[in-house]
Amino acid sequence: MVDNHSHNESLPRYTISELNESIGLLLARGFAPIFSLHGTVSKAQIKKGHLWVTLTDGNSRIDGVVWSSRVKSLKFLPKNDDGVLVVGKLNFWESQARISVQIFDIRASISTVLKQFEIVKSKLMREGLLDQSLRKKLPQYPKSIGILTSVPSSALADILRTAKERWPLTKLYVIPISVQGNNQKEIMLILSKLKSSNKLGLNALVIARGGGSREDLMLFDNESLAREIATFPIPIVTGIGHEDDLTIVDLVSDHSSATPTAAIVDLLPSRDIALGNILESKKRMKEYLDWFFKNKNNSLSEKKKNFSISFPFDDN
Repeated sequence: MVDNHSHNESLPRYTISELNESIGLLLARGFAPIFSLHGTVSKAQIKKGHLWVTLTDGNSRIDGVVWSSRVKSLKFLPKNDDGVLVVGKLNFWESQARISVQIFDIRASISTVLKQFEIVKSKLMREGLLDQSLRKKLPQYPKSIGILTSVPSSALADILRTAKERWPLTKLYVIPISVQGNNQKEIMLILSKLKSSNKLGLNALVIARGGGSREDLMLFDNESLAREIATFPIPIVTGIGHEDDLTIVDLVSDHSSATPTAAIVDLLPSRDIALGNILESKKRMKEYLDWFFKNKNNSLSEKKKNFSISFPFDDN
């Protein structure tokens, strides 16, 4: 017969607090301090400034939190059913023996980005905002252009260098914007001010952002921003991401270029081509004038000859 009393006396004995503390120490020693996690958001809500989410892979789930001090710096705020990639660490709440993920950063997965792109594209297409007949013609010789991009950035440096080489007569007004994250309201505010009062006399706008992942370009799939651009009174040229990237803003702009540098090339005339055209016109004008005066000289000679025949000079 087993003596349960003596057996229990030999077992380690904990209080609830001691047990939970030991579990916390095991997790801290045995688990990666920072990790990435793929999942789908089944629930997301802001409470007292903190973002609380429930993440799932279809079979299991875990809660996560972004503390209020980090929420404002997030470039993406997830909604229910969004696929996400989070970077965080384990939080173990000793008082409740509950585990959650403390999230440092959260980004949309590529599937979420493409899903959002298709949803907005279909909506704008049904409303006719993607109709090519709505696109405004680009100015042939713009006197001034607004450049909306990040400052400083390699995209801006390339634009300024190319513009100087290509057509230095055009004035460029650089308007700094943040080109990543939840900054559509900032860009829309700038566009609204330019729409209501174009004191700079801009003939066109360039919205530019250099390369990055497709997920980083999600800002430019925003429906409200796309509507603002589609109804803007002067032509807007986009140069966003890499050559094979396509965003909603590209679809509603008056001209979509493959890169930021291509945007300024597509918008500005080339002084080399213009000089070549001038020299060619000068050559043709000279050839025409040579022909004109030669033709007039021949005509005068012919008339003089005919005049002499009609009134021959008589020596007698």
